[in-house]
Amino acid sequence: MFQSNLLEAGQFHPLEMMQNTSESDVPRIREDECFESATKSCSENHEGGAASGDEQEPRPKRKRYHRHTQHQIQEMEAFFKECPHPDDKQRKELSRELGLEPLQVKFWFQNKRTQMKTQHERSENSQLRAENEKLRTDNMRYREALSNASCPNCGGPTAIGEMSFDEHHLRLENGRLREEIDRISAIAAKYVGKPVVNYSNISPSLPPRPEIGFVGNNQGIGGMEMYGTSGDILRSISGPTEADKPIIIELAVAAMEELIGMAQMGDPLWLSTTLDGAGTVLNEDEYVRSFPRGIGPKPNGFKCEASRETSVVIMNHVNLVEILMDVNQWSTVFAGIVSRAMTVEVLSTGVAGNYNGALQVMTAEFQVPSPLVPTRETYFVRYCKQHTDGTWAVVDVSLDNLRPSPTSRCRRRPSGCLIQEMPNGYSKVTWVEHVEVDDRGVHNLYKQLVSTGHAFGAKRWVATLDRQCERLASSMATNIPTVDVGVITSQEGRKSMMKLAERMVISFCGGVSASTAHTWTTLSGTGADDVRVMTRKSVDDPGRPPGIVLSAATSFWLPVPPKQVFDFLRDENSRNEWDILSNGGVVQEMAHIANGRDTGNCVSLLRVNSANSSQSNMLILQESLTDSTGSFVIYAPVDIVAMNVVLNGGDPDYVALLPSGFAILPDGNAIGNGENGGQAAGGGGSLLTVAFQILVDSVPTAKLSLGSVATVNSLIACTVERIKASLSGEGVA
Repeated sequence: MFQSNLLEAGQFHPLEMMQNTSESDVPRIREDECFESATKSCSENHEGGAASGDEQEPRPKRKRYHRHTQHQIQEMEAFFKECPHPDDKQRKELSRELGLEPLQVKFWFQNKRTQMKTQHERSENSQLRAENEKLRTDNMRYREALSNASCPNCGGPTAIGEMSFDEHHLRLENGRLREEIDRISAIAAKYVGKPVVNYSNISPSLPPRPEIGFVGNNQGIGGMEMYGTSGDILRSISGPTEADKPIIIELAVAAMEELIGMAQMGDPLWLSTTLDGAGTVLNEDEYVRSFPRGIGPKPNGFKCEASRETSVVIMNHVNLVEILMDVNQWSTVFAGIVSRAMTVEVLSTGVAGNYNGALQVMTAEFQVPSPLVPTRETYFVRYCKQHTDGTWAVVDVSLDNLRPSPTSRCRRRPSGCLIQEMPNGYSKVTWVEHVEVDDRGVHNLYKQLVSTGHAFGAKRWVATLDRQCERLASSMATNIPTVDVGVITSQEGRKSMMKLAERMVISFCGGVSASTAHTWTTLSGTGADDVRVMTRKSVDDPGRPPGIVLSAATSFWLPVPPKQVFDFLRDENSRNEWDILSNGGVVQEMAHIANGRDTGNCVSLLRVNSANSSQSNMLILQESLTDSTGSFVIYAPVDIVAMNVVLNGGDPDYVALLPSGFAILPDGNAIGNGENGGQAAGGGGSLLTVAFQILVDSVPTAKLSLGSVATVNSLIACTVERIKASLSGEGVA
């Protein structure tokens, strides 16, 4: 009966009996029946004995209420801090010490726990209300900002409504992609006569290119002739079927055996063309006898290009294999040769945690940095294997037999490289290039260079790899001498500046060739001096200024050795002889980073001190690159504030660049004589490609005006004439 009397008196229910009872269900106690502060509680002091549960309920008796003494409360408070949930034994011991009933102690602890819980919830509610008010204020601020936002695509007001900001940008991107699909469909219907291929199953290896469009209508400006078509890019690119995969594996294994033989065999497979044996040419008859297996006979009208080159590079074999098997690294290191590349399907990732046995189907487009040489598209399998002697080999072989295409102008016989580990982190690389190609689309200026195999040959691959390995070693260097003025010694600053320069070079190389991703329009001239232009729309690309970018390029011959042309163009002291944009100002090198043994390989930060005091000075980022097969001088105006961030080690990806520059190649008439592949020979001339990228309108949806095109045409023509006048004594015609 003691329990029921407690309930009748309005005491709290025991929490052990009401685990799911809410706070509102607990009977309240009158103010005069409960303790007045957080350190007081109330309980009952009953008279009489407890009856058995079978006895009838007695009449309620008058009850007396007893307040716990201050000592009792203090002792229970102290015990509560140590143990909020005492067990029966602890409650009995505490009740004996304090002169209370065990149930009184039990209910006091229940009430105390309920009180603490209520206080805690009240505190949390106050915090949540404050946070909710702050979020409501932020939400109103963001809504106001969004209501005043302007559309990055058209410059007009947005109609976001309840749409999220990210969803709004996705809708803009979807609209742009739909326009791109419609445009490509129209081109396909006109030039190819077949539906557009679905590319959704392919993961592009490189960031998407900005939208590329025609200058004027489909006939060009004023009916001017179109150079090249975009039909090749619309070829079906799809992964191999299950039935094809065993054939691909067998072809890759045979290609690996052939590569080993091509790399190691000498005469009569490779015939010497020089007395010292440095120059060799493939004996095609002996090749057919030695390697009867393969991809079949040479197609009619195709020419054979085969070359082999060996060099020691400053990189270990593990990193070299990774560069070759990672399509992103491969296309970055060989940006001057590989204009586009992607992995279609990975058939094997290798074993034992490395690339041994890795097999992947790829497609790539190889280029010469000039709009006068068509690119070479290939669809191939790449196979990597580590041999018993520790040598690694990576081989490519075309899969055109599995996917015949009437527009294919190039197929890749087993080509690739052997990598042998050397002491001190070096590697010996033997490279073999063997292709069959229809080169009838090559301009006469480049016929000699291409026909000798040096435009796409093994020497160009190895020379590029050697130069890039030195560049990487330079970026990792820590012992930078500080005696030279302008040398950047900060490790973070060097890495950021070199990363920015690398992106500048990739952007330049990707926009100067006759890639099938580009549509060039001839603007002027009737021969080798033609200027070809294309437009690009840049939207939401942090690495490019938004708007319409006009790219212009032309290639021409100079009766001057390539090394002399390279030294003239990279020298800041002679820059005002050809750079119209510098307005005759004095050019001064502010900082530089050496990228290898050759002093011509260098990243520089130049300042143009304007001759006109009313004009502000301009900063130019420049990288010059040279090897035994060709040279580049690439530059771009940069923002002073952005470059300060980069020099302090900041992220260079958000620095907007529009690179321009020069690609310098030997004309092919003096290949093999003198240093640098004939570049220093007195009888050899140069093939120079000049390319500009200029922002003609900051609104991406604006229409390109003929005045902008004429200005760029005049700019590039004037630059060409200045270079000719300075280097070969020719005046303006």
